[in-house]
Amino acid sequence: MAVPVSLISAQSYHRAELARSLAQVLEPLGGMGAFVKPGDRVLLKPNLLTGARPTKACTTHPELVYGVAQQVRAAGGHPFLGDSPAFGTAQGVAKANGLLPLAQELDLPIVELHGHRYPTHNPEFDHLRLSKEAMEADVIINLPKVKSHVQLTLTLGVKNLFGCVPGKMKAWWHMEAGKDVQRFGTMLVETARLLNPALTIVDGIVGHEGNGPSNGEPRDLGVLGASPNVFALDRAMVAMLGVDPLVVPTVAQSLRLGVCPTWDEIVFPRLTPEGLQVADWQLPAELMPIDFGMPRVVKSTFKHLYIRFIKEPMTVYAGRL
Repeated sequence: MAVPVSLISAQSYHRAELARSLAQVLEPLGGMGAFVKPGDRVLLKPNLLTGARPTKACTTHPELVYGVAQQVRAAGGHPFLGDSPAFGTAQGVAKANGLLPLAQELDLPIVELHGHRYPTHNPEFDHLRLSKEAMEADVIINLPKVKSHVQLTLTLGVKNLFGCVPGKMKAWWHMEAGKDVQRFGTMLVETARLLNPALTIVDGIVGHEGNGPSNGEPRDLGVLGASPNVFALDRAMVAMLGVDPLVVPTVAQSLRLGVCPTWDEIVFPRLTPEGLQVADWQLPAELMPIDFGMPRVVKSTFKHLYIRFIKEPMTVYAGRL
């Protein structure tokens, strides 16, 4: 069965130009109406990283979120923005990343994602704790950023869905599965498989290379990609960047588990990865361990609680004085 991955050249985040680019990349897939029906509750899941103000193009551009939300509304859907950051709240992270003004302009709800246990089909992980709000949404639209990553080599669509794991659980997963990078990759693949986003649109207009996810440098890529299959889109982006898929744990494990279509099954109705080939994409200079020891997990948990219940409320209160 052919799996479409739509890739186009897109150079600008200017609102009008980006709207045209989104229409162009989605047209071969049937447009937004192929994924969103009137009345659908639609979770938009951008890459927001942390509550720190973003620098160097390391998060999904707010204008892309705006453009997708507008298309969802035009299709009759009800979009909402959701995240479960490792530190702080979804509202605080959205504010730091420049999304709050756009959310207010669109009357776009920002929802904190809370966990619930869901069974998997993989005996390595009999249950995973994922966002109840995400699992109960009618549609999930995944909005990752193209970035190098010091722990996972690259972060694309599959890794972005780790944001639907409750904040404190992220640190525990780093401890439980992080000693084996391939096991960690399997957990991310199973998370993506359970969430099953209806559509993934990857922000590659400006990427982030080198020591990502936040300490690298911006790189003009001029690419927008979309697919109903997050695994196929990640595989195509890896090919475009000229990176061996077996060195990217999320891609390697999706191939091992058979959830990623074979290369022959992926079709490109617009441009091909070869036609958009990137020369000399910079991966991290050195990979860092994924695993967290118990002291770091405890520290991360207390940091999450401090930001959520003390720092952010104090900021809001100070802003009202």
